[in-house]
Amino acid sequence: MPRYVILERMSLGEDLKLLIHGEVAEDKASLARASRDASLFIVRPRAVVHPMNVDDVKALVRYASTHKHISLTARSGGTDMSGGPLSESLVVDMTSHFTRIGSVTNHSIYVEPGVYYRDMERKVRKKGLLMPSFPASKDICTVGGMVNNNSGGEKTLSYGKTERYVEELSVVLADGNEYTISPLTASELAKKIQEKTFIGKVYKEVYALCEKHYDFIHSKKPDVSKNSAGYSLWNVWDRKTFDVAKLFVGSQGTLGITTNIKFRLIKPKKHSAMLVVFLPDLTSLIKIVEYLLAYQPTSLESYDDHTLSLALKLFPSFVKKLKTNVFSLAWQFIPEFFIMLRFGIPKLIVLAEFSGDTKKEAIAQAEAARNAIKKWNVPTRIATSKEEKEKYWTIRRESFNMLRHHVQGKKTAPFIDDFIVKPIYLQEFLPQLAQILQKYNIDYSIAGHVGDGNFHIIPLMNLKDEQEHTIIPKVSKEVYDLVFRYKGSSTAEHNDGLVRSHILPQMYGEKMYGLFKETKHIFDPKNIFNPGKKVNFNWKWSQKHIAKE
Repeated sequence: MPRYVILERMSLGEDLKLLIHGEVAEDKASLARASRDASLFIVRPRAVVHPMNVDDVKALVRYASTHKHISLTARSGGTDMSGGPLSESLVVDMTSHFTRIGSVTNHSIYVEPGVYYRDMERKVRKKGLLMPSFPASKDICTVGGMVNNNSGGEKTLSYGKTERYVEELSVVLADGNEYTISPLTASELAKKIQEKTFIGKVYKEVYALCEKHYDFIHSKKPDVSKNSAGYSLWNVWDRKTFDVAKLFVGSQGTLGITTNIKFRLIKPKKHSAMLVVFLPDLTSLIKIVEYLLAYQPTSLESYDDHTLSLALKLFPSFVKKLKTNVFSLAWQFIPEFFIMLRFGIPKLIVLAEFSGDTKKEAIAQAEAARNAIKKWNVPTRIATSKEEKEKYWTIRRESFNMLRHHVQGKKTAPFIDDFIVKPIYLQEFLPQLAQILQKYNIDYSIAGHVGDGNFHIIPLMNLKDEQEHTIIPKVSKEVYDLVFRYKGSSTAEHNDGLVRSHILPQMYGEKMYGLFKETKHIFDPKNIFNPGKKVNFNWKWSQKHIAKE
């Protein structure tokens, strides 16, 4: 009897087990884990597959391309805040077997997408190197997620986002073959587009699209320092170099499945000092940020009073996180205790980190920046030891996780969590944002990259209350209308996913959105890679999958 007849009588899981060498999970616990990320949503897949190797990924792609209603959504760390790795079909978990880390050269490293950033960082740090675009979730995220979301973080202000550090990608495309993509010169591109292969066709069609609409595409690049909304078509072709890898970065797994990554590494300065600014209110924030930026900090971050209060409440967990003891950590917080005793709990804490080749140089920069903002008479201090700086960084990095896991009665609802506007607009923008949130009586916390004008506003909501669900689309529309009035982007680094893909036509206009749809079709004509994200979304469907717990 022909094999396809046998397969029709099997369950999907049994079918897949014959297809790949890796594992196939259909049990309740596995499906429940794959139903959630760090977003608002719950979407239950049909099965979770753990490919053993590239041949397994190829087999899955070929299977999906020949079976209706089967799609593939790659997943790694599950820290996505947009619902990007959620699917009703097959979730392809890369963390089980795609975990190899290559050797470190003087300037690069090869890693597989299931590698946790913390493990790669540990290895490259031994050689005094760094891949600097790590997000706040650096201890729990994977490099595959960083690439596919085009992540950024506390070092982005001076070093840029992940797109700057991806030199080469290995990807499995819709024809079920693996290809290596990297920058091509114009003459190399001319040869590639003559190839009678799937990748040759992709190069030819992407080039034609980028060349035909060259001026229009470049005019649509968001005028902000970082952006993860849509497809970065403006990064592909500058009439000298053609780089499809730049298009894959931030594509959220909608164009193919990444199987290997080559990162460029940098050699960071060895010493740093942190200027900590305790703002009693936000009236002087914009000017202070402007002055601090003039001194070229490596990082310029912030978190609000809600986050600080929660950190103090969860003091024991910080003892564990910082690998210290209660008395030592309490001693470290004495300066903050006296500042709060005198000035009250600050509305916002701003962290400005300065780097130098020597400790003296880094401290001098921090001192100069502190002197520059003295006229606002806000309390400040300079942290120079690793322990002092780490306590501030831990609060900033753990801010979302703390809210997510420890706020009683309410849940984090990240749906306006990653907008960005130019810092020059913040003085006008922030009061209007506050009015919208006040209008709907929303509790929220603020953290983020104040130096870029990229704020993470995390509403705290009772998602068991159906009335709260009706607020989400209303607030979302008003906030993003405001963001676009100030020429910003809906997402600087968290990406579109289920929560923001519907905003892309408004942000870019229908013509540019049409080019995004063409791009998706060139790579994925059968729509098997992470459908419903970036293009061909269904916002009403997304809303129905918001968690009610």
